[in-house]
Amino acid sequence: MKRIFMTGASGCIGHYIADLLIQQTPHDLFFFVRDPQKLKFDYNARPGITLIQGDMQDIERVERLLKTIDCAILTATAWGGAEETYDTNVTKTIRLMNLLDPLVCEQVLYFSTASILDRQNQPLPEAGTLGTDYIKSKYICHQQLAKLAISPQITTLFPTLVFGGDAQKPYSAVSAGIKDVTRWIDLIRFLKADASFHFLHAQDIAQVVLRLVEEPPEPGPDHEVVLGNPAITVDRAVEEVCAYLHKRIYFRIPLSIQLANLIIKVFRIQMAEWDRFCLNYRHFTYQNPVSPASFGLPTYCPTVVDLLKASGIATRRSIASKR
Repeated sequence: MKRIFMTGASGCIGHYIADLLIQQTPHDLFFFVRDPQKLKFDYNARPGITLIQGDMQDIERVERLLKTIDCAILTATAWGGAEETYDTNVTKTIRLMNLLDPLVCEQVLYFSTASILDRQNQPLPEAGTLGTDYIKSKYICHQQLAKLAISPQITTLFPTLVFGGDAQKPYSAVSAGIKDVTRWIDLIRFLKADASFHFLHAQDIAQVVLRLVEEPPEPGPDHEVVLGNPAITVDRAVEEVCAYLHKRIYFRIPLSIQLANLIIKVFRIQMAEWDRFCLNYRHFTYQNPVSPASFGLPTYCPTVVDLLKASGIATRRSIASKR
């Protein structure tokens, strides 16, 4: 039996983790949430679940509880507004970790973002200078972790592109826009892009977290985990989407940087500094990405097609068969 404190349970990843902790563990769970009405999982499903309404700005209010916690899972984050984002993602997150007792807490699972890493899993300097408020704050927080007393017990998780969401769970930002991709596939299928990425469904992230909760690594420096399936090229992803939707690819026009810049100029597309960096960087890939398969477990969505199915994207043939 462990005492687990979790922030951010109302978010997409948080919902999947909370649901697994409730359904598959006997641990005492303490969910620290700003708005309980946003919770779609059943927090009355069994004994040992405590809901604490509060904001990261008031984290000191649960100081006595934090001193008794065996495992902290920190998924709470702020996405926009420079002051609020820094205060939540850096100041209060660091404060929460400092309130944990290093002699009691065996593990902290802290969620960052893979956007702050380069292709060798090292901090990406541009993330700290050109990144959005969210990315900059995650970069700064990551730089401070080694200074904390609880540092040996921290495992930093770096999600890549996160998919997930359904009627019982909020959608991730990426999944919320997946239908736009299928809507534009008639144009996208004729473009060829030199880029690649990783992705992982929130259900698979939750499976990894559950394994780490039950089998925490030995305390030590540099416990860092990139969460993702093996890298896939954009071209391959488009091919898989087209095959699933029964769309033929007759030819493909290379989308060079020059052509992309021309399109941006002609259509007067607004590009932030980070957007332009990403356009030139292109290959957001990492070393040794971790998924449930890394532990010999089945992966819920190992392929792009699995993502489309999980997102409820139907093919024209499947729609016709229902008629």
